[in-house]
Amino acid sequence: MRTLGTGAERDEAAALVQDRQRWLTMRGLPVPARADIPALFRDPQAMPAGLFEDERLLACVVPQRSPDLGWGQGPSLFLSCIHTLPDGADDTIRLITLWASDFAARRDLPLVRAEALARHPLDVDPIAPFLRRLTDMGWDVRGSGTGQHEERVARLELIAEQRSGLSALIACRVHEPQSSADNRTVS
Repeated sequence: MRTLGTGAERDEAAALVQDRQRWLTMRGLPVPARADIPALFRDPQAMPAGLFEDERLLACVVPQRSPDLGWGQGPSLFLSCIHTLPDGADDTIRLITLWASDFAARRDLPLVRAEALARHPLDVDPIAPFLRRLTDMGWDVRGSGTGQHEERVARLELIAEQRSGLSALIACRVHEPQSSADNRTVS
């Protein structure tokens, strides 16, 4: 897992986002209404990160430190705009879950938060099977409501936990996530 440091890596992430959105659309699953998400991954100021395996980008995300989400109290690592390659998403999400839990704990953040688009009540929404898989991975569904980008979402929390030995599976070269409170890099 590393910060996307080059224009080529950020362009690759933007292409991954577009591919994932097409895949979701073809299956009738919720797609973000924001058209500028690929552009977000091209912006070096957003400090997007990517999960790579043998230099192949498997997923991308924008890690943020304690943004004002309008839900959830206290500090957290927020995983904004998570996108994975369409194939193998469960294994990729499992790796991101392990990494995020460890990354947050090592920064003295008690929780990881994320949002998943949800257009209907969570138990009948097309993403219900995905939410059940996340729950099996340790995530707690904290209800639904308006998300960071003014869309209806399922709210997710994960307890931060240092995982010794994880570096043998996932190397971490991610910059400290920015705080929404001061909009500068936290040291």
